[in-house]
Amino acid sequence: MTCNDLETPALLVDLDLMEANLERMAAFFRKVPAKLRPHFKNHKCPELAARQLDAGAIGITCATIGEAECLVHHGVWSVLLANEIVDPAKIGRYVELARQADVIVCIDNAKIAADLARAARDRHTRVSVLVDVDTGLHRCGVPPGEPTIRLARTVAELGLRFRGLMGYEGHVLRTPPGPEKAEMVAAAMQPLMETKACLERTRMPVEIVSVGGTGTYSLSGRYPGVTEIQAGSYLLMDTDYRQCCSDFAPALGLLTTVISKNEGERVVTDCGLKALSCERGVPAVKDLPGLKTRRLTAEHAIIDLTDPSAPVQVGDRIEMYVHYSDATVNLHDRIYGMRGERVETILRVEG
Repeated sequence: MTCNDLETPALLVDLDLMEANLERMAAFFRKVPAKLRPHFKNHKCPELAARQLDAGAIGITCATIGEAECLVHHGVWSVLLANEIVDPAKIGRYVELARQADVIVCIDNAKIAADLARAARDRHTRVSVLVDVDTGLHRCGVPPGEPTIRLARTVAELGLRFRGLMGYEGHVLRTPPGPEKAEMVAAAMQPLMETKACLERTRMPVEIVSVGGTGTYSLSGRYPGVTEIQAGSYLLMDTDYRQCCSDFAPALGLLTTVISKNEGERVVTDCGLKALSCERGVPAVKDLPGLKTRRLTAEHAIIDLTDPSAPVQVGDRIEMYVHYSDATVNLHDRIYGMRGERVETILRVEG
């Protein structure tokens, strides 16, 4: 099967580029003490998670209980649920999952710690916890220092297994490379490490310090005391992230068909917001000069002909870059793995 046999819109990944991204990140972590725990939310594909583990990842990070269940179902032993869960039903699902594999959950609230402990006791098991620390993103997480130490002690007193700390410096990820970015990463990491040292002085071992993403992997991954990095976007890469992290090539694209043409003005293709996210910007047409995407509607991409003589006609298939991969992959149930023009594999999107 070739790309000409696919119904559009179809999500494609260039396997050569993806494999180069995979190896580049793996090579970095072969040279530093920290390890890679890639984020499943980016591709939501068990087969790609398996490739990341085969390349040296110590486990997988995820964002939802559904993703965690998917990973354990597919045989992933070590999973970090890097998000707060508060709904009693989700807590119950998590505790059941923790009986099957090493699934660690993040918390930033003493009440939820008590709810987790109660659910774990009811199911005669013990669950593992990281305290989520706000390192400057100001989303979830408790402040570093005494609030974190107090919650860690509560976790231990309730009978939960305190494994360490998570601090996501998401506010730094899209800062362009340079001295300012290095200083911002250090400013996020320093209070986290000071908190770690305080805990260890009170004889509370901190096994895990989990931080970072694709945009900071090369800085956070070298920071003393960091044990793992949660980079995810590096594998498929999108054109939004590429603006601030040029280490990896955009491997993800969307194949679409031209369904209408207004001579000298515009073409319209069959991919809209239901197939391609434009939350962070309008996706560009790949390798076809003279076309510029104007906007997406529910079922259509409206593309201006900046060059009226651009060689594109109704029925032609064109590929568009994916500008925001997380929100685009989530719209599909499969990714076609391409080796040149040939479909080599079909990757199922799950979780």
